[in-house]
Amino acid sequence: MRVTTKGRYALRAVLTLAAAKHDHPISIRQIAEAEDLSPEFLEQIFFKLKKTGMIVSTRGPGGGFQLNRDPEEITLLEILEGAGEVTDLTPCSNEEIGEMGCERTPDCLAHKVWKNSAAQVKNVFAGITLGSIIAGNGNIKELIPG
Repeated sequence: MRVTTKGRYALRAVLTLAAAKHDHPISIRQIAEAEDLSPEFLEQIFFKLKKTGMIVSTRGPGGGFQLNRDPEEITLLEILEGAGEVTDLTPCSNEEIGEMGCERTPDCLAHKVWKNSAAQVKNVFAGITLGSIIAGNGNIKELIPG
């Protein structure tokens, strides 16, 4: 598995939202500047994350994005998958593709290795929350002033 730029940017941007010490929306421009990201690419990522319900947007002057759930309830796995990352190690470890897409799957010993390994990786990512990341980085600075 390789986490692409999309997944890395998604995590950085959502961490910025989680670390914000205020309760008003933060604009794409502010997040992009704070994290040195492309605002256009970040907008595409937030469009996908908004569909998951983990973030919400407010339109108009003073609008922007906010977390819609507590940081302790949002996992790294949700962020990566919400941004469109593929979290399987191989195509055959993907339940939707592997079980149906390969005639060898029922008798393939390698399939079991990939499937079990992918499940372990997903379990690790599912156990990491935004809150735990921030708590582990007690010196995280507020990138966007109140």
